[in-house]
This record gives sequence, structure tokens and C-alpha cells, in this order.
Amino acid sequence: MKNILVVIGTRPEAIKLAPVIRALKASSWVKPVVALTGQHRDLVRPILDAFDVQCDFDLDVMETAQTISAVTARVLEGLDRLLGSTPVDAVIGQGDTASVLAASMASFFQRIPFAHVEAGLRTGNLDMPFPEEMNRVLTSRLAQWHFAPTATARDNLLREGVAENTIWVTGNTVIDALMHVLKNWPESVLPVRPERQFVLVTAHRRENLGEPLVQICLAVKDLAALYPELDFVIPVHPNPLVRKTVYDRLTNVGNVILTEPFEYHSFCWLMKRARLILSDSGGVQEEAPALGVPVLVLREETERPEAVAIGATRLVGTARGNIVANASRLLNDTAAHSAMAGAGSPYGNGMSAAAIVEVLRASMLDIGFRA
Repeated sequence: MKNILVVIGTRPEAIKLAPVIRALKASSWVKPVVALTGQHRDLVRPILDAFDVQCDFDLDVMETAQTISAVTARVLEGLDRLLGSTPVDAVIGQGDTASVLAASMASFFQRIPFAHVEAGLRTGNLDMPFPEEMNRVLTSRLAQWHFAPTATARDNLLREGVAENTIWVTGNTVIDALMHVLKNWPESVLPVRPERQFVLVTAHRRENLGEPLVQICLAVKDLAALYPELDFVIPVHPNPLVRKTVYDRLTNVGNVILTEPFEYHSFCWLMKRARLILSDSGGVQEEAPALGVPVLVLREETERPEAVAIGATRLVGTARGNIVANASRLLNDTAAHSAMAGAGSPYGNGMSAAAIVEVLRASMLDIGFRA
């Protein structure tokens, strides 16, 4: 029986690793051990509960107004102590957060092999997204298993000199999570008027704080005035800087609905019902194409070019006029909307977690399997 430590820091990590943990739990050869770093404490627990995943360790690293350096250092120290006192044969992390970087470093220092889920995403610009691009580049230097969601991600790794026999293209586990939710949870009660269509807006990324987020809010205000027959639903991120910017500019706009963040299953249904999504979220860029909902990406660059290439998403940046123009085209032009909605999804078929666990089984039990 092998022991695998799964490290979770943020809400997206919990969503994308929950299917992997469930697949590990269903296997007879391995015992998964789940450690939370505390990076998104209040947002992670409901995700784990929804997927029936138990937490074994909680590092509880977060402090008020903590810097990126402090978060990374505290997670690294906590995981180093945990790995030094707990029998572990491998460690799994996902994505590009401080938690995954620290997990890969702690594993390296303890000489324990590390598996990177969602490996190989790149913009080629260390400032966008910041600091995530640097986190994932460094993590790739320390991982033994690279689970790339797409062939593009695999090619990024190959260009950086990662050995081909350590890379597997598995699809993205977020599609596993999405399909699980839509199959097992009934449609949630949503804060929308059932007789009206709506546009869903999410914005929270670090590089969009300040003037970019102001521009996004002003664009939403413009669109709300142009399309009074539509509602604009904005789940407001708990970051105080995000909340102040959004509430200062969009409170009391009649057809703008500001809400608290949703539980994941409710958010999935919200995405599925939306006419259009405006978002800077990486996960939304992956999930919405699988639901047939067009996404305008509120970023200057994206590490998920596959959906852009097939026409399911469009990169529009954060300039007010550009957002309004692109959203108006899709809201006015039925053919343009239908083309994006029907473009399909490049991120897998919902079997990514099973593929990842099979590779780990073959590798760790030395069966010689290759995907």
C-alpha cells in the first residue's frame, strides 16, 4: 500500500484535485492523505465537503495581510515538517499557486517524487499572470510526473527540456469535477430572475487589481445601460481590494446583481444558464466551453490558448471600450454567439483523474505502463 500526500491550497486546487482524490480512494493500491495549507481556508472546505473528501492535516498558514513571500515560506516550512514526520511515497499538487510551488520544493528537499497536475500551462510572460507563471515554471523543474491537460501544454514542457517519458496528456480534471457536479446535484436556486437572461461576470486576478478592475466595472455599467433587458450577475471575490472597487462602482445599478461567492455546484449551474460570461478566471476558461457558453477573457494574455484557437473563448483584455464592443457583438449577433457556443471543448472528456491515477499506479508499482 502506497501513501500519496495531496496538497491543496486554494479553491481551484480543491475543485481540480477532488476528482483525483476520489479516484485514489477508489483504488486498492494506495491511501491518499490530504493536507490543506490554509491559503483559501473558507473557500476550500465547502468544496471538499461537496466531493466527500476528508482533510487529514491543516497547516493553517495564513495571516492577515501576508505577502507572497511569507505565504510561500510558511507553506514550505509546514510541509517540510509534515513530510519529515509522515510516511509518504509521493506528493501531488495542482496548478500554479504558492502552495503547489512550496509543495514541489518541500518534496524535492525530502527526496520524495512530486506529481504536477495541470502541468505545462504557459503565457511566456513572468508578469502575466503574476506570480503564477513563475510558480508553474519552477514547479516543472522539480516534478517527476507532469500531467499536461492538452498537447499544447505538453509541447511547452518539451520546449523547456522536460523529458518526454515523464509527460502524460490527460485532459483537465476540472471537466471531471464539472461533470460530477452536474450529474449529482440538482439545479441550484440562483439569485437571478427566471424570466430574464443574464451575463455572468467574475474578476479577481492580482494583475487586474486597480485600474484594470475599474475598467472592467465601468464596462459592465455601460453594458447594463445598453441592455436593460439583461441582468449582470457578479459574484464578488472576498479580496477587500476587489470588493471595494466593485461595490463602489456597481452598487445601485438596477440590473447588476452583486452576490457573495457561490458554492461550486451552484456556480456550475450559474455558468450553464448564462447567456455570456466575462471572466479573468482560468477555471472558467476551461469549464464554460464544455457547457457551450461563450467566454470573453478579461486578461491581456492567457495560458489556455486552446479554447481561443477553436473559438470557444476570446481574449479581450481589460480596456472598457474593447469589453463593451466584444460583448455587444455577441449579444447582438446570434450567429456570432452560436459559433462560439458550439465551438466545443479542448480540455478532455471527464476521465482525467482516472488516467492520472493509472499512470501513478503503473509507475509506483513498476508495471511499466505508458499512456
